[in-house]
Amino acid sequence: MREGFLYTGEHTREISFPLGGIGSGCIGLAGNGRLVDWEIFNRPAKGSTNGFSHFAVKAEEDDRVLDARVLHGDLPPPYTGSFTKPHYNYHGFGPPREYLSGVPHFSEVEFKGEFPIATLRFRDNHFPGDVQLSAFNPFIPLDSDNSSIPAAFFEITIQNTSNKDLTYTVCSCLRNPFPKGETVNRYVRSDGKSLIRLSSGLYGEQDPRFGDLSVATDADDASYQEYLYRGFWFDNLSAYWRELNTPGHFKNRTYGLKQTSAVKHAAKHATNDYGLLAAHLKVDRGETGSVRFVIAWNYPNCVNFWNTEGEAGNEAGPEGACSEPGCCGTELESWKNYYATLFEDSTKTALYSLEKWDTLYSKTSLFKQTLFSSTLPPEVIDAVSANISILKSPTVLRLEHGGLYGWEGCYPDIGCCEGSCSHVWNYEYAVPFLFPDLERSMRDIDFKHNSAEDGSVSFRLQLPLGRKRLDFRPCADGQMGGIIQAYREWKISGNSDWLRSHWDFIKTSLEYAWSDKNRDRWDRDRDGVMEGRQHHTLDMELFGPNAWLTGYYLVALKAAAEMAEHFGEAEKAREYRTLFERGSQWVNENLFNGEYFFQKIDLKDRKILESYSDEGSWGAYRGGRSRAENYWDSENEEIKYQVAEGCGIDQVIGQWHANLCGLGEIFDREKTKKALASIFRYNFKRSMREFFNPCRVFSVNDEGGVVICDYPGSKPAVPAPYAEEAMIGFEYQAACHMIQEGMIEEGLEIVRAIRDRFDGEKRNPWNEFECGSNYARSMASYALLPTLSGFEFDMVTGRVSFAPLMNQDHFDSFWCLNKAWGRVSRTARGAILTVLYGELTLRQFRYELPDGVAIRTVHIDDGEIGFSAKDGELEFESSVTIAEGSSLCINKD
Repeated sequence: MREGFLYTGEHTREISFPLGGIGSGCIGLAGNGRLVDWEIFNRPAKGSTNGFSHFAVKAEEDDRVLDARVLHGDLPPPYTGSFTKPHYNYHGFGPPREYLSGVPHFSEVEFKGEFPIATLRFRDNHFPGDVQLSAFNPFIPLDSDNSSIPAAFFEITIQNTSNKDLTYTVCSCLRNPFPKGETVNRYVRSDGKSLIRLSSGLYGEQDPRFGDLSVATDADDASYQEYLYRGFWFDNLSAYWRELNTPGHFKNRTYGLKQTSAVKHAAKHATNDYGLLAAHLKVDRGETGSVRFVIAWNYPNCVNFWNTEGEAGNEAGPEGACSEPGCCGTELESWKNYYATLFEDSTKTALYSLEKWDTLYSKTSLFKQTLFSSTLPPEVIDAVSANISILKSPTVLRLEHGGLYGWEGCYPDIGCCEGSCSHVWNYEYAVPFLFPDLERSMRDIDFKHNSAEDGSVSFRLQLPLGRKRLDFRPCADGQMGGIIQAYREWKISGNSDWLRSHWDFIKTSLEYAWSDKNRDRWDRDRDGVMEGRQHHTLDMELFGPNAWLTGYYLVALKAAAEMAEHFGEAEKAREYRTLFERGSQWVNENLFNGEYFFQKIDLKDRKILESYSDEGSWGAYRGGRSRAENYWDSENEEIKYQVAEGCGIDQVIGQWHANLCGLGEIFDREKTKKALASIFRYNFKRSMREFFNPCRVFSVNDEGGVVICDYPGSKPAVPAPYAEEAMIGFEYQAACHMIQEGMIEEGLEIVRAIRDRFDGEKRNPWNEFECGSNYARSMASYALLPTLSGFEFDMVTGRVSFAPLMNQDHFDSFWCLNKAWGRVSRTARGAILTVLYGELTLRQFRYELPDGVAIRTVHIDDGEIGFSAKDGELEFESSVTIAEGSSLCINKD
């Protein structure tokens, strides 16, 4: 069952809740409490285990063990075995023994997932206590460093439900991930904290295999084993279980460097080496006790193993990828993880995490509580919270200087589609609001390392930084999106010096649209409309005018005009604004068919392709699939892969971006609303059961979804790529835009349809996938929050505004901007803006109250603020700063 954010029974089957820092990798917490998906070794590892690493508990009374069991619930079926695991774990051998399904565990478990905190409750009639496990990694908006700690935090709480005083033991059993016989497991005691560090002495500090793993506790009473018993077959687990069921503390076992031949032989053939750390606590009858553990890691050296030859392609698939240095006759290029510049090793990470636990947890919990106590619809909170978890997945890296880099998503064992792909990351709105320093770093990297003097910007960044840029032609949506994003980052930060540092290139990048050097001839005639060959996020080329990609261009022109005005470049501002007005008028008059915007193209005109007949201008992309001959359908005598008269999901996406960034109208608003109504009518399928989809299946059977392009009228013989797919990031964009334009119920129905697909039984609620797991585009869902809040911002002028779209009388929501975050609430007397973290400096503020309501007083805490008001807009007599813990109160009486 799934009820709200509580998952039980079959709805825990697919759960893997990511525990890790931004750009540090993560460990997954399964729905039954297992530690799964060990993605901490600088690459994805879906379905992986780190041996039988786990937590376990036991209860004792008077030197007698009453019960002991691993902190797992039942393993969900099937129980036949795996097709991919090695011998004795194959299909037909039963579940892999690492899953511990044959070891006593709890019969009942419920999983409450409110990212970034997961809480599991375990019960069993045989165990004299109720056990709760709370797990998190710090997620503190605006604090990117503490949100990047390479560790998983666990607090295990036990309520003694018996009628006697008992002693409980909680132990962590952790596999050393280095090859058997190469391990160094050592116990450390420091400042009241106990720790087992797992490493190897075989690799130098620059070796990609170098690293270590630690488990630590701050329990007052602890015992440990540096090594579990080394033996053959299943000896280690058998010996461990016998010792767990023995009263008292664990006795240490260690294997020194000078080993007997028998021990060396055992090490060579041992299954794995494990370390064990246990915390012991006495709990009186009816009382509760708790212990804390941290699992931390440090694998500092990243290598570009997916592209060893230096010839960048679109997708970095697992085939042929190698992680061994020097493989294929090349020396792999490497760089440091940012977290390795913060922490020397996993020991330092673990000790820091325990020392700062209370502060890190309280700030993380404050963010979570503020978000989840909002009056926004539960499906919106679900969509927003679920997808910010992508930042804690292996989709994201932080480079040595701290800059953010992202794949599109993740294959099971390698990143999918490299390079912070601009036309995918265009859609995400979580990072610019929650971690604006990281979002600005993406612009800094792109403009410095991914651009050319002619103004073109590659849409896939190559690593390590400084490597030759991708020479495939720019994509229209990605390049124009970069200009929009620069404008957005300026408005969020208010930092005009930062914008000035990129301004010259931003102009060159915009003007590339009509440059003679642009082989795609996007807007060669300078009429504000893209007519040329336009590469885009559907991975092919669009020819001829269309509102989708021209919309990006128009928003970029309007943003650039405002930036030019700010820098006193009036002539540039007039030039850009004139192009915008001309293009917008043309699109409204020529690309709207009465229901929606379409692509203007004669599919029978082969000359369109012949005008780009120079093969060199097509580039080597996806094995040549972008060459001219691949766009001509000789059987049907049509150009392939076009939207044409279809109703595309992104046809007015430019207006969505403009609304979020405060740039006003791009298209005629009534036509925009009609277009969105058509997307809901034609593209949204409440059931996929009768819908034909030859592509990837992201919505199936009676599930609902919004398809990329539907054709109410004539459909090309070979339509736009992915036309029949329901891709989640696109769906969120369309749903959010509908809400912006007053179609609130329609937008929320789409959001519910998406989240119903990720219900814990059919799919993992914290892994919305598209081209791979943890897909970056799904962070478009965050835009639902500022949209429903009616949130507008301009930190250049110091202005913030809220105009909630629903629950106006009882509205309460989280907000985050620039250097502060908190909550905004409607009250009986007016409205309150509270800063819970950081500080916010304002010159103007607006909270939309009912017509006729006059603001009488404004306070920060007990101090009255002078202001003037016009049409509900408050302008303060001088800048006001709202400090952490303070509130701006506007009162109507």
